[in-house]
Amino acid sequence: MQAASAEMEFERAAVYRDRLAALSHVVSHQGINPQTVEEADVFALHQEAGQACVQVFFFRTGQNWGNRAYFPRADKAMEPGEIMASFIGQFYDDKPAPRLVLVGHEPDELDLLSAALSERAGHRVEIAAPKRGEKKDLVDHALQNAREALGRKLADTSSQGVLLDGVARVFGLDAPPRRIEVYDNSHIQGSNPVGGMIVAGPEGFVKGQYRKFNIRSTDITPGDDFGMMREVLMRRFSRLVKEHGVRGDTASPEGEVGPWPDLVLIDGGAGQLSAAKAILDELGIDDVPLVGVAKGPDRDAGREKFHVPGKPDFMLPLRDPVLYYIQRLRDEAHRFAIGSHRARRSKDIGRAGLEEIPGVGPTRKRALLNHFGTLKAIERAGLDDLASVDGISAATAKAIHDYFHEGS
Repeated sequence: MQAASAEMEFERAAVYRDRLAALSHVVSHQGINPQTVEEADVFALHQEAGQACVQVFFFRTGQNWGNRAYFPRADKAMEPGEIMASFIGQFYDDKPAPRLVLVGHEPDELDLLSAALSERAGHRVEIAAPKRGEKKDLVDHALQNAREALGRKLADTSSQGVLLDGVARVFGLDAPPRRIEVYDNSHIQGSNPVGGMIVAGPEGFVKGQYRKFNIRSTDITPGDDFGMMREVLMRRFSRLVKEHGVRGDTASPEGEVGPWPDLVLIDGGAGQLSAAKAILDELGIDDVPLVGVAKGPDRDAGREKFHVPGKPDFMLPLRDPVLYYIQRLRDEAHRFAIGSHRARRSKDIGRAGLEEIPGVGPTRKRALLNHFGTLKAIERAGLDDLASVDGISAATAKAIHDYFHEGS
């Protein structure tokens, strides 16, 4: 790393730096180094309050190569052996098992599972539930980790439940929301417009249900945030009605986040809220609570104003936990929308180079590439570096910089 840095190969030095950090992380997790176990995966299951945690430790060449906690969705009536068999079978669905798998609970149909793993891995796989010795110590250690991980998750879920109770109280909902959808838009002077939707529930952010919407309409004036929001909500809720019927027609399984939102937060004030309500009215949807979250003066966090249809606008006390929670939701929606926008913009930059940036024609584009060498280097350049290029004024340098760094 130092040699690369001395040669001014800073990107290569950064790669070495990241590798050192990764190696340090691995070494720091090697506190347990068994004497009698060369290669094994260790599975331990802990159940509490209707939830389950499976802690997995990985041992290779006699060293601990790390561990990870998993929280499988399992029916409360399932026995530990049934959960363990199902989890292990899915865990090795896309990877070979080591020759030894140690478990805290013997999985159902152990022989059949062992034979299936052996055939997939191309070598004999033994599944054992040790009763004594060092192998039992490894399982016990994994079980302790599973117990602690599930305890932390239950505590987080409890805190989340308190927050959702507060959300219901603040916005006058009949019950704590199980699915909150938050919408935000991102663009630069109307270019590469993208809408983003994030989802949150009793267990936090549900990232697998995030959605991005590339704005398609050619009738929307560049920069028209109201028009963008109308398109996003029309696409989202018309599809929701088509796939799931009206709200309340289908009940989601216990413990899962259903398809219909119990609360929709719009990043914006009264205008954005009116645009959102008009779309839902057009679709005949009148039972989805809507709230507009307007940024405070000078975008001050903590001074947000909340807009609810048919009610006076209001603000929350600065130290109200619900306010912090709403800020986290809004920030996550903004992060997701910005990230989606940048990904779309990067594709366009790759196709069109710098041509979409106002004030950058062929001559300036050539000057920038001659000076920096690559588009990536131009994207990373600071304002002073951009302004130092022949033919690039301070205003043009700012336009280029803003194009690449909007929202950061």
